[in-house]
Amino acid sequence: MPSQKLSLQQKLLQKLSPQQIQVIKLLEIPTMQLEQRIKKELEENPVLEMAGDVAESDDDERDSSNDNESDEFSLEDYMDDDDVPNYRLSSNNYSKDDKQIDIPFSSGVSFHEFLQEQLGLAELNETQKQLAEYIIGNIDEDGYLRRDLFAISDDLAFSMNMNVSEEELNEILEIIQDFDPPGVGARDLQECLTLQIQRKKGTDTTCLAARIIAENFEEFTKKHYDKIIHKHDITEQELKEAIAEILKLNPKPGSSYSNPMSKGNQVIVPDFILDNIDGELQLSLNQRNVPDLKMNGTYLDMLKSYTMNKKNISRDQKDAMVFVKQKLDSAKWFIDAIRQRHHTLLVTMSEIIDLQKEYFKEGDETKLKPMILKDIADRTGLDISTISRVSNSKYIQTHFGIFPLKYFFSEGMQKDNGEEVSTREIKKILEECIDNEDKRKPLTDEKLAQILKEKSYPIARRTVAKYREQLGVPVARLRKEL
Repeated sequence: MPSQKLSLQQKLLQKLSPQQIQVIKLLEIPTMQLEQRIKKELEENPVLEMAGDVAESDDDERDSSNDNESDEFSLEDYMDDDDVPNYRLSSNNYSKDDKQIDIPFSSGVSFHEFLQEQLGLAELNETQKQLAEYIIGNIDEDGYLRRDLFAISDDLAFSMNMNVSEEELNEILEIIQDFDPPGVGARDLQECLTLQIQRKKGTDTTCLAARIIAENFEEFTKKHYDKIIHKHDITEQELKEAIAEILKLNPKPGSSYSNPMSKGNQVIVPDFILDNIDGELQLSLNQRNVPDLKMNGTYLDMLKSYTMNKKNISRDQKDAMVFVKQKLDSAKWFIDAIRQRHHTLLVTMSEIIDLQKEYFKEGDETKLKPMILKDIADRTGLDISTISRVSNSKYIQTHFGIFPLKYFFSEGMQKDNGEEVSTREIKKILEECIDNEDKRKPLTDEKLAQILKEKSYPIARRTVAKYREQLGVPVARLRKEL
């Protein structure tokens, strides 16, 4: 039997207090999620309640560090909070007219319900309708059937005990492909475009477009126009008209169906608002829908009464007071965490604006200076991870648009004259070169690198390719136009 022994060990561990963890979590979330987080806290903690309009607190009171604060609060700590703590750092001066209310919209059917309605008009028996419903259920929101018919046949055999061949499923699919919108039920882009072009009037241009899709789809996608002209013995103008006809087709037929029930556009609520008033930049936090918080006075009175009459209360009352004190601690931590969050956000954004002042005055992208997280961390005295959390998923509203904070961070490089410039400036020049190129002979990455070198930007071809891909611009061959 192995011997047992006791030993002592000393370890140095770094642990975060509950409030520090709360501050970190609150820093990461944008304004819209902060509103939901505060509502959740109000529901869970009866001690917290919304306050009315209050005056702005002194700037010195905002800069409070809670790192060395004890986990336990004295009665005086709570009683000091009888005056509502204002952590908003901006005046609540919005009128009722500023409130935006969504206009009610009428309900409608979804894309798949639209297909189901058309299925009800088709002359099919019960088994065929059941198969058609299963196929429609496998069509995605773009209108494509991306599952193989053999796989669907297997699913039907295992899940519904139906022995159906691929040929039978293909017959049902052809019926569905006659539904609206044109191109629905296609298994790939080529079939989708073919289904749509077949519904057009049979003019010479549409017939040529149909032949190009059927016989030269690969050459068309790679823009090998010379091969298409040679194979079909046509003129460049005829090819241009046929391509124009193909470009009118919808590569995602499902997306063309307007569904009033779905609001696909993402709503961006800016976390910061920057105003340019007579050349002076004024930064404020967007806290329009974030309520002021305070601790409920009733619970504070209960705690005060308990403190003065500790000896005369029952065990049940003592347990109740322990619960109240826990909720008071949680409420105070939450209010302090939000105050610290707002202070950190303002300090960080102020330094970003100070570093990029020339850009924020005019909105000229070429005036963006090279800036990384470490630059702002050094200026604010905060950790790089804190700057990263602040810049993540946050937006600022300026007089020239709304931008994510990450947009302002970019690496730098030196020009031939030794001047340091942002990669954002290089991308802007690269974009202008591509916009002004001859589309019949687009500029290759090698040629673009040469042009940038002539402008004193010594960049390798592979770097140009990387920047071009980041801009979402295809290679020269795919930018070619007739």
